[in-house]
Amino acid sequence: MNLALLVLRLVVGLLFVGHGAQKLFGVFGGAGIDGTAATFDRIGLRPAQVHATAAGCAELGGGLLLALGLLTPLAAATITAVMVTAVVTVHARNGVWNTEKGFEYNLVLIAAVFAIVGAGPGAWSLDNALGLDLGGTGWALAALAAGLIGSIGTVLIGRGWEHGPRERGRPGGFGGGSGPAQPHPG
Repeated sequence: MNLALLVLRLVVGLLFVGHGAQKLFGVFGGAGIDGTAATFDRIGLRPAQVHATAAGCAELGGGLLLALGLLTPLAAATITAVMVTAVVTVHARNGVWNTEKGFEYNLVLIAAVFAIVGAGPGAWSLDNALGLDLGGTGWALAALAAGLIGSIGTVLIGRGWEHGPRERGRPGGFGGGSGPAQPHPG
């Protein structure tokens, strides 16, 4: 079981490190921070540079923590937040299947980090070496909830940012009104 958890943590964690490095540094064929920010601007997450940096750091940092088995629920929460945000802003409208650019892959990754926290990171982890008991159902549910809340906050803030302070009380702004914020064209 410990070897299985180590392999799962390393594969998922190091792939997230790579995704974060793509966003932040443009390595491994990534767009770098400017290209990622341009994409985030198109999907309505503003200020795009801030959101791109936060996503890259969450993926790189969460992936590294997961691979090391250190503060595993925090790693899972950050990864979950990024994946849920991707589902909400890009993939949900395409349905489940990855072949149609749906959210299948994101959901598998959320389930994987949930399972890792639920099972615990294993004996071959820094959590175990440091005597941190951060695994089990309660920790897994807390990490999932934190990831969902983080994602919802990210999307609400990112989508509301396009409305200046004078527009926040109008429909579609932060302060109420009759409808959701409209996506910025382009």
